[in-house]
Amino acid sequence: MNFADLGLSEELLRAVHEAGYDQPTPIQASAIPSVLMMNDVIGVAQTGTGKTASFVLPMIDILAHGRRRARMPRSLILEPTRELAAQVAENFEKYGRYHNLEMALLIGGVSMGDQIKALEKGVDVLIATPGRLMDLFERGNILLTGCSLLVIDEADRMLDMGFIPDIENICTKLPKQRQTLLFSATMPPPIKKLADKFLTQPKMIEVARPATTATNIKQYLVPVRADKKRATLRTLLRQDDVRTAIIFANRKTTVRELNKSLRRSGFKSGEIHGDMDQSQRLAELDLFKKGEVTILAASDVAARGLDIKGVSHVFNFDAPWHPDDYVHRIGRTGRAGASGVAYTFVTKDDIENVENIEKLIGQKIERLADADEATAELASDADTTDRDEGAKPKKARSRGRKKADPAKSDARADKEPAAEAEKRDPEPKPRAASKRKAATKTRSEPAAPAFLAEAESEAKDDWNGPVPAFLDVKLGA
Repeated sequence: MNFADLGLSEELLRAVHEAGYDQPTPIQASAIPSVLMMNDVIGVAQTGTGKTASFVLPMIDILAHGRRRARMPRSLILEPTRELAAQVAENFEKYGRYHNLEMALLIGGVSMGDQIKALEKGVDVLIATPGRLMDLFERGNILLTGCSLLVIDEADRMLDMGFIPDIENICTKLPKQRQTLLFSATMPPPIKKLADKFLTQPKMIEVARPATTATNIKQYLVPVRADKKRATLRTLLRQDDVRTAIIFANRKTTVRELNKSLRRSGFKSGEIHGDMDQSQRLAELDLFKKGEVTILAASDVAARGLDIKGVSHVFNFDAPWHPDDYVHRIGRTGRAGASGVAYTFVTKDDIENVENIEKLIGQKIERLADADEATAELASDADTTDRDEGAKPKKARSRGRKKADPAKSDARADKEPAAEAEKRDPEPKPRAASKRKAATKTRSEPAAPAFLAEAESEAKDDWNGPVPAFLDVKLGA
């Protein structure tokens, strides 16, 4: 099947072809004809399946006929975040280039005056976040009585962010005779209740079991000590075939520090998190899409829905607190049939989180190395790793090195700030370097993935003695 079989207009097919697409994804092949037939639709599809185009394309053809009226949008698309709203707007610009359609974007962090001016001219498509939409509605700047088509996108994310009451309020202000499309990666009971209340005999389209991960994404758990995370990350970025990557952390401060660390190490990195204003976030995403930034450190504000082509790797620097976030994070790679790789760093404190993730996705995630193999491989892999980095073999380097490797000069500077520090292991007894070396001959070291030998070398200058009493504090989440 190709797009021409779906009943789309010649102008739209031309724009789709110029965008580089010939065959629809399963969600597109199922949803587009139903939307064109003016049916209500519930689309349940995992992230990265081409869901956005499944409603953008038919909407363009549906709205091709009709006229605009001031402050009365003809259609409304609700998105949970500014980034997702901006992404949908980009899709309309790309695919609607041969149609005379006006679009307005209502999101926070952008001048309200410019948005009001756009509404006064009349728009065919209004893309909005619930908060900004309700703000303008209550000010009397917008009327929803002329809206004949409603799209509720990322409904489960709306639920997570507490937007369901706002959506219900918005739905009551729309005409009862309308077409409603609801898309979600999962279908929890509150979303099912919402659909039952506001959709009329919807066609149910499900292309993947909820909360599953794409089979074309290779998933790995990386056992690592909290104080070795950054060195481990640098090793993976250098040794794996990483073209573009998104690195997720649970806290905004960690995202900022990660970006600084990666830049010091010579990587072309950037950051995106909730403390940045909208223009900064969009600018950073634009640099990432253009390839000027190849590694993007991100908080979960960027985890859901962002469609960036060619992301080869996702790194969970912190194991996500909520299992659903794991599915959405790793869904940034392996999109539209491409292959991808996802690494999740796990410490001893992440055992419960990992169990919950594996329970949700219904599969065990592969550990990078078997415990019995790890110790044996560390020694054999170390020399190869060092030669790849252009450094001396580790055996020679362990006897004393006169010149530090500049690519690894930030090992000491890369320690997490106090606010980000993980709970440390029980205090080790201080011992001299010579005694430590001798001890390795008589006892086996804890198992670690084989390819992390370089990470151990990079971090070996880090403080590994007892934690001073004044630093041994318990930090909140």
